[in-house]
Parts: sequence; structure tokens; C-alpha cells
Amino acid sequence: MTERRQVNIAKSARTTVFYIFVIGIAAIILLPVYFIISLSFLSTREAYTYPLPLVPALNTHFELRHGERGYLLSVYDRVEGGYESVLDTKDSKKMSEYMRYQLATPVTTEDLEQQFAKLESQDVVRFSRRRNLLENYQSFFRVSGYKAVPALIRSLQICALTIAISLSVGGMAGYAFARYTFRGKNLLKFSTLFVRMFPGVAIAIPMIKILVGLQFYDRPIGLSLVYSIGNIALTVWITASIFMGIPESLEEAAQVFGATKARAFLRITLPLALPGLAAAAMYSFLGAWNETVSAIILTQFNPTFSVIVYQTVLGAVGQVNLAAAGGMAMALPTVIFTFFIRRYIQQMWGGITI
Repeated sequence: MTERRQVNIAKSARTTVFYIFVIGIAAIILLPVYFIISLSFLSTREAYTYPLPLVPALNTHFELRHGERGYLLSVYDRVEGGYESVLDTKDSKKMSEYMRYQLATPVTTEDLEQQFAKLESQDVVRFSRRRNLLENYQSFFRVSGYKAVPALIRSLQICALTIAISLSVGGMAGYAFARYTFRGKNLLKFSTLFVRMFPGVAIAIPMIKILVGLQFYDRPIGLSLVYSIGNIALTVWITASIFMGIPESLEEAAQVFGATKARAFLRITLPLALPGLAAAAMYSFLGAWNETVSAIILTQFNPTFSVIVYQTVLGAVGQVNLAAAGGMAMALPTVIFTFFIRRYIQQMWGGITI
């Protein structure tokens, strides 16, 4: 009985250590994500308070009293538990702009004038207004100007073209490596990875001359061709592994019943290979969407969304919350794209069931 108890204790200890390890890894992964999401909703003032609030405030509490220069504005500090003076002015427009851009709380000048009038009959006026939680995102697109939306559409076009080129060329090459035997097959397959040994900027600089000659410079098709160079190699290896896992006898059986080789591929093999193609599409999308250095070099008047985010964040010196909003705006399309193809990714992780 004692030995059995010791076995149970050892098993419980291993299980506890395992769960602690898993929870620790999950915390390491999720805490930075939560941090940047929370930071993107904080006002500029909240973003520079210590300790940093874990969640943004839904309302802002104000206090007005007579000051040396006009009206003294104080804001309730959740950390200190009291009101802190932030602005002393008699200009209602200046105070309204401060409330909007620094506190993410829209208050009209007419509303402030009414609060100022109350000070004629009382020493202190306190009021609360609801915060605009999307102020950082609105400021990001306002700072980036009219270029943000066209750049977003342009980046989606580039990603779609990159996926189409990578899957068509890399998918056919992967099928060839999986189904056919020829001299130098393994060496040729391995050599496709050579292009991934060079950084994108090293390829982008000589590609300028080629793209200018083809009249593809500063156009989505030009960037798609450059991005596809590295993605094709990865697609070859992913699709080759998937096609090797699909029995060739299935195609042969379809051909016995009268299907052509092309029809057998389209009706039998291709649907089974969708998980691998979805994984390759995801990597192609992420690579094309997040590439910034090459996009800066290969564009001039038609930048991608990543370039717009980079320029906006670079110009938002001293506003980490605006930078966080730009990062979230950059990450949102990738999350949406991954959400739509998650079913195929899960099938690949779980294996192909025939």
C-alpha cells in the first residue's frame, strides 16, 4: 500500500510539474499579446503611468476649479486614488483638444463652457465622460492620412497574388517531386531552399533593375514576384510532403474507372491536399503581409500597408499607445485570414484521413 501511494504521489507530482510548465509557456506567449492589446486602448496619459493599468478605463472623471491662468483641470488617477492636476487654461478649445488627444475622452467646447459657468456658484465642479476606446486607432488612420486604406487594399492584392504564384508554381513542383522519379531529384529539391538563405533586402536591390525593365516597379505584381521567390521553396517542401502522404493508388483506381490523370488529380488528390495547401497559403500570406524592408525599397508612390504602419509608428515618437494600435491594425488581417483557414490547418496537424 505504501509503494502504491508513492507511485501515485510521483504521478501527481509529474502531472503538476507538467501543467505548471504548460501554464508558464502559455503565459509567456499570451501576456505580451494581452499587453499590446491593452496598450492599444489606453489613453496617452494612461500609457505613461506607473504601474501600467491592466485594463483601460471606461470613463474619465474630471475636476474643475479656478486656477492661476484660468480653469484648473484635474483628472482622477486610479493608481493614486485621487485627482491630479493636468492643465491650467481658460481656453475651452485647448482643454477640449487635450481631453481628446491625451485622455481619449471627447468633450465639446459647449459642454466645457457649461461646466465653467457652474464655477461661478461653486468652488469645485466634478463630472465624468465616457472614453472613446477606439481613439488610438482613429488617430493612427488620421495620422497616416488618405494613404492607409489604399495601402491596405494594395497589400491584400499583393498577398493574393503571392499566394496564387506560390501555390501554382510550388504546388506543381511539389507534386512532381512526390510522384515522379528522376536523376538529381533530391539535390534539386534541396536546392530550392538556397533562395531562402539570402535576406529579402539582398534580393530586392538587384530586383529593382529587373522590375523597372518589366515595368513592374512600384506595382503589386512586382512585389508579389519578389515575395514569391522565397515562398515557392517553402511551398515545394510542404506540398511534396502532403502529396507523398496521399497513396498514388487512389489516382490509379480513378483512372481505372475512366478518369483522366488530370481529372483524378483534381477530384481525388487535390481535395486531400487542401490542408497542406492551406498551410502553404498561410505562410505565403504572413511573409507577404509582414515584409517591410523590401517594400520600402521596391515602392515609391504606392506603399504597402506595412510601410504605412512603419512610417506612422516612426513618426509617433513618445506615443507607445499609438504604436500599439498600429501593430494591432497590422496583425488583425493575419488573424482573420488564419481564422478562415484554421479548419484545413487542423486537418493537417491531425493527419489526412482516408
